[in-house]
Amino acid sequence: MVGVFRRSLSFPNKNPNRPSGKPQLSHHIRSISLPCRSHPLISEIRAEINDLSAWASNSRPSPLSLSQGLTLLKETHETLQQILQLPQTQDSLRAHPLWLHNLLEDFLRFVDAYGMFQTSAMALREQHSSLQIAIRKRDQSKVVAYAKATKKTATGMDKLVSLLRCVGQQQQQQQQQQKHRALHAPLPGVVADVMNVTVSVSVALFNGIAAPFASKRLSWTQLVKLSRNGRIRKEHVGIEELGENNVVESLGNLKKKGEEEVRLVLKRMRDLEECISAIQSVTDKVFRALINSRVALLNILTLTH
Repeated sequence: MVGVFRRSLSFPNKNPNRPSGKPQLSHHIRSISLPCRSHPLISEIRAEINDLSAWASNSRPSPLSLSQGLTLLKETHETLQQILQLPQTQDSLRAHPLWLHNLLEDFLRFVDAYGMFQTSAMALREQHSSLQIAIRKRDQSKVVAYAKATKKTATGMDKLVSLLRCVGQQQQQQQQQQKHRALHAPLPGVVADVMNVTVSVSVALFNGIAAPFASKRLSWTQLVKLSRNGRIRKEHVGIEELGENNVVESLGNLKKKGEEEVRLVLKRMRDLEECISAIQSVTDKVFRALINSRVALLNILTLTH
């Protein structure tokens, strides 16, 4: 005799008669967004972005201020790297390969910019060391060479600023495109904000180095007045310590300088060397963080093929 089996439908997690002691079934749904807008890493990186935005708006360029801003930038990229390790993040990026490729290109520009900055800073330090020897020997020709080298450094910094402004403009265009493509998940906004603050901090750094060595420099008071009138942005202001320690203008006719005057100039040169070294050290950490962020993105792209 064949038994009769009654057919029934079961809907997990929807049965009101299910005993409360049994665990509810969970379902993993692939998403193009992060797990939750309140995810701890999202909250953490948003706080870091806000701190960087506040720094860019309020900070006056100085070695200490730049070190603080660059350290915050490094920490922000380290948090971004943690976000890029999340499976949900990787799914989101794989779902938008064109966006991923654009990010890789922008990060490559960041890495190139900081690599060139490191090269320029190293060359500046070498010229700086040569100038100190020249001052002791009262060799005026080295002063002229140093002046040309600093102007070359300023020109190189201006080119880096132009390069990064292109990244900022592209980010704005991509944000507009995302609005029309329904990319309203947290990830695109977070990444765009990280890219924007990276541009802001980097531009402040490069302009801070370039301005004191430019052919025509304005005083801090003049720069503040122009800023208030809306004619110049704070990121265009140079590092005052570099301007104060710029000894080129005070090294005319070295052979007629007294011993005490030369001693004071050499002390200022040592202060300048410490300033450059401190900035170079912290930018090296940012450089490595940018490389690691790009490697994390590149790994995601590699896994898609």
